[in-house]
Amino acid sequence: MTSSTAKRQRQQAAGFTLLTVIAALTIFVIVAILAYILIRGVGAVSPGFLFTPPSNGMKAGGIWPAIVGTFYLTLGTALFAVPLGIGAAIYLAEYARESTLTRVIRIAITNLAGIPSVVYGLFGLGLFVLFLKFGTSILAGSMTLAIMTLPVIISTTEEALRSVPQSFRVVSVSLGGTRWQTVRKVVLPEALPGILTGVILGLERAAGETAPIMFTAAAFFLPRMPSSPLDPTMALPYHLFVISTQVPGMPVQIQFGTALVLLVFVVGMNLVATLIRSRARARRQW
Repeated sequence: MTSSTAKRQRQQAAGFTLLTVIAALTIFVIVAILAYILIRGVGAVSPGFLFTPPSNGMKAGGIWPAIVGTFYLTLGTALFAVPLGIGAAIYLAEYARESTLTRVIRIAITNLAGIPSVVYGLFGLGLFVLFLKFGTSILAGSMTLAIMTLPVIISTTEEALRSVPQSFRVVSVSLGGTRWQTVRKVVLPEALPGILTGVILGLERAAGETAPIMFTAAAFFLPRMPSSPLDPTMALPYHLFVISTQVPGMPVQIQFGTALVLLVFVVGMNLVATLIRSRARARRQW
């Protein structure tokens, strides 16, 4: 073994060791944060906490309106963002020709994914709340969150579509299938795991955001549940912000209990998506 070979092996071993240490530290920090929230908040979680509204100036009672509001906003975001995002990705991946325009569009999508959420909130306030006169409502908040999640859904879906081998398309067309039939019956089913990943990443971000809904949808407190898409709503992220910063003497256990419920909501979405993605991958033919 030459000295240069031994040196490369030592460098490689050092690099692997460094990466292992970094990964272990990252996992430790994440587990520590989750454990801290669980320990501090699990005592507050009970049927009464989950299924009753706040009371006594939010210092007692539960968070049921905020849970329902978060579900409404996430559902509304999915209704607007998922069809539009997947449709745009299909066009870019399967129909659009490579040109300067498409490259500019992809760069714009990538840049939009990095814009701070508060900017989307101000945009939603100006367009949906004031200009279109939706007011502070579930509809305005859902459309704002949909615009914020579109870049993630489009980019990940396009990558999933491009990862399907070109031979699948060639075989489908050679058997008489049209381009749309090929996309619908061959490409989309094979790309489903990657598409689900992008959709869930976008919806998870939407479910945990505070700034966009602060300007467009969320209310400090509502005595009743929303009855239409044009009503404002409470939401877990904004409710957590309010009870952590705006309510003097707020019991810490309720704050951590709310954070724990929001965490379980987001992780639950991820687990469901993981199960669906695993079943879809098991049916893959490549």
